[in-house]
Amino acid sequence: MKTIIILADGAADEPIAALGGKTPLQAAKKPYIDMLAAKGKSGELDTIPPGFKPGSEIANLSVLGYDVPKVFEGRGSLEAASMGVDILPGEMAMRCNIICIKDGKIKNHSAGHISNEEAAELIRFLDEKLNDGKVSFYPGVSYRHLLKLKGGNKNIDCAAPHDEIGTPFGDVMIKAETPEAQETADYLNSLILKSQELLKDHPVNLKRMAEGKDPANSIWPWSPGYRPQMQTLQELFGVKSGSVISAVDLIMGIGVYAGLKQIHVEGATGLYDTNYEGKAQAAIDALKTDDFVYLHIEASDEAGHEGDYELKVKTIEYLDNRVVRTIYEATKDWDEPVTIAILPDHPTPCAIKTHTSKPVPFLIYRPDGESDNVQVYDEFESPKGTYGLIKGREFMELLFNNK
Repeated sequence: MKTIIILADGAADEPIAALGGKTPLQAAKKPYIDMLAAKGKSGELDTIPPGFKPGSEIANLSVLGYDVPKVFEGRGSLEAASMGVDILPGEMAMRCNIICIKDGKIKNHSAGHISNEEAAELIRFLDEKLNDGKVSFYPGVSYRHLLKLKGGNKNIDCAAPHDEIGTPFGDVMIKAETPEAQETADYLNSLILKSQELLKDHPVNLKRMAEGKDPANSIWPWSPGYRPQMQTLQELFGVKSGSVISAVDLIMGIGVYAGLKQIHVEGATGLYDTNYEGKAQAAIDALKTDDFVYLHIEASDEAGHEGDYELKVKTIEYLDNRVVRTIYEATKDWDEPVTIAILPDHPTPCAIKTHTSKPVPFLIYRPDGESDNVQVYDEFESPKGTYGLIKGREFMELLFNNK
């Protein structure tokens, strides 16, 4: 049996008045996803352990069956693995967004979804100016980058920038949680302020402002940690071979530690304009040789962060027609059946433009398996399915124990 998880990042939501009281999942035309729900079994999954914020790093680790309190070492260290940046003993890694600040407030977490090329130029410029032998910067994808700090103390309180849209940045700068971490907090805050001075007149930003775009005028380091100690999916669940497909370094990094091969797809952006067909075909090709594929689609999450419910509906419809349909039609007649699971990692409600900790709907379709009474896939029907409410590792155990 081969298995694919199609992870629709942030697709779950709350009812929206402008959609007639429906969620985007309910409003979207998604015949293939609903068909798989009708032919399979459904439930809802609690992906956020107590005491953790509902970030994609926590939720995706949980979906893949990891004991988050034991293995989580910050978002930056996971993204470093994807980028090929080694985290050595005595080093701390952090996600480093480049963001837009306007009138002293965080306008957005993405600098207007800055391009890879523009962002890389800015990050390399900052590394040249701020790298004092203690800190170093590494360019990633769009607004998502990496900061590595020698001797850093991870006991600091760092605000996730996508949670602080409209907040004065000075109110949410880094705070030490222990006296020993004060030096780290002060150093990182000084980097934020220095970056603002360096970036405000950089040619990339002057050009962006002349074109009416948001400038990338500040860094924002967050989610600190050391090198994680994680077992592979083979060690945890007996997965002999597998691949991860995503446009997001975080997911690719989790895949590296999970023992999955990275598959990079040209034109994969992490937004609504991503190469859906390319990612679907990459998954199909991987399933021909691998036992497991983790296919991550970011677009719905970004639409939720923008508060754009119409775009979120469109991203779900794209997922159904351009990914799920393609994979199902290509694999339905294979001699070796392919199990298809579909779920978000967490909700990203358009009304609040950030993640929540509510359980997410999921479906598991097995070509030779039984079905339950659920006929459509959404936040209200899926929980009525056979699986009911489950937590963390239980999802992967269901998936690989053929239940």
